[in-house]
Amino acid sequence: MELGAAMAGIPRRRWIPVLAGGAATLGVAIGGGAWWLERQHYEQTDNAFVEADKVTVAPQVDGYVTELAVADNEAVQPGQLLVRIDPAPIAARLAQAQANAQALQAAVRQVDDKARLEQAMIGERAASVQSARAQATFARAEMARYGALAAKGWVPPQRAQSARAADDEAAAGVAQAQATLEAERRTSESLGSARAQTLAQLDAARAAVEQARIDLSRSEIRSPVAGVVGARAVRLGQYVQPGGVLMSIVPLSEAYVVANFKETQVARLRVGQPVEIRADAFGDRAIRGRVQSFAPATGQEFALIPVENAVGNFTKIAQRLPVKIAVDRAQFYAGALRPGLSVNVKVDVTRNTGPSFAEAGAAAGDIRLARRGD
Repeated sequence: MELGAAMAGIPRRRWIPVLAGGAATLGVAIGGGAWWLERQHYEQTDNAFVEADKVTVAPQVDGYVTELAVADNEAVQPGQLLVRIDPAPIAARLAQAQANAQALQAAVRQVDDKARLEQAMIGERAASVQSARAQATFARAEMARYGALAAKGWVPPQRAQSARAADDEAAAGVAQAQATLEAERRTSESLGSARAQTLAQLDAARAAVEQARIDLSRSEIRSPVAGVVGARAVRLGQYVQPGGVLMSIVPLSEAYVVANFKETQVARLRVGQPVEIRADAFGDRAIRGRVQSFAPATGQEFALIPVENAVGNFTKIAQRLPVKIAVDRAQFYAGALRPGLSVNVKVDVTRNTGPSFAEAGAAAGDIRLARRGD
């Protein structure tokens, strides 16, 4: 009644502006209320991108590419052949290394044979020493006997002199036999050193054989992970060298989202909170995910040239903290996410699941202190 009375007092030509103003006020109130409710339940950002831990494939040996087993954007499985490098030069190096190792094995056996021969010679020389000592003992006894007889005049002096000469000769024979025995022993010791040196060379040759065998296996480059081939730069017949990038393998099944939230937004974020992900490439379709972890620093800290705020005038700008969001793999479109796509993410902050941003940082600090023992 009061509204009708009020309207009755207003000329008809002014009803339309009044009604329009009332409708606009009501719309603003409803929109503001909806925005406020949305703001209370969700934190969202459009500064988010799909990422994946791509693997760069590079050769470990040089040579010409003789087989290219994959095409651009082809899905591959772990262990699948990607590129084959000409194995002939590596196989030749392997054969040469094996022949060198066999020659050194023969050299070791030859040294062992010489060592056994030297042991026999040492035994023979030791027997010669014993024989020379026996002869020297007999010659000394003969010299003493004939010397006593010559002193009594029972034998000629020449016979005593002959006995003394025989004693001297026998003593010299003992010295010669002992010197020969010592020379054989020194020869045996030198053979031991030669054997140790040859064994070291044999170990080096076996290592060269193993390295050549490893290089031969590396002539076949296989996929380290499951994914899709991207940025394929290698071509058939191309000469490649170790470290040169051939292609990348992108594990699409393990793609995730990195959302850069403002520092004023992260206070309400918690690990495990549900996330709604929308990509322009999928239209209105939403993909589910969850907050997995928080970055240890803001994005600018990882820049090649960090911003220096300690000089000049300073204007505070809200920084952004990267938040990693895991994608629910049970969804149909989860595997269609491509690294580099921009997405919109909306986090339901009403769920009190895991630790918050501040609690996660405090827990990391507690672990550090526990390790230091402070």
